[in-house]
Amino acid sequence: MNLKVKILIAIAAVIFAAGIIVSVIIMNAPKKNNVQIKSGGKVLYTLDLSQEADRAFEIKTDSGSNTVEIKDGKIRVKDADCPDKTCVRMGWLDSAAMPIVCLPHDLVIAFTDADGGVDAISE
Repeated sequence: MNLKVKILIAIAAVIFAAGIIVSVIIMNAPKKNNVQIKSGGKVLYTLDLSQEADRAFEIKTDSGSNTVEIKDGKIRVKDADCPDKTCVRMGWLDSAAMPIVCLPHDLVIAFTDADGGVDAISE
């Protein structure tokens, strides 16, 4: 192996290691606790999951209803009367990049930043 190949392999290894380190830092970043529940573009609820008691409540829209559950500082759509129930199968909200969405009911549950604005990723 000549010197150029060795240098390229070393650079690739450093870039790979840096990528792993950045990924670990991002994954261990503190999770957000504030969520917004919107329907029809209107904010229905802004909740701090770290302060919410375990409970379930129903959100009714003109198109149907969703049962939202808060448990152990997490939130999910527990039940819905939409035909495909994709929002129920999405499970617990755990990523700002993947909000819970019920298209038939025009319902969105997404993490927000501290001032109540929805994350740029979620918008």
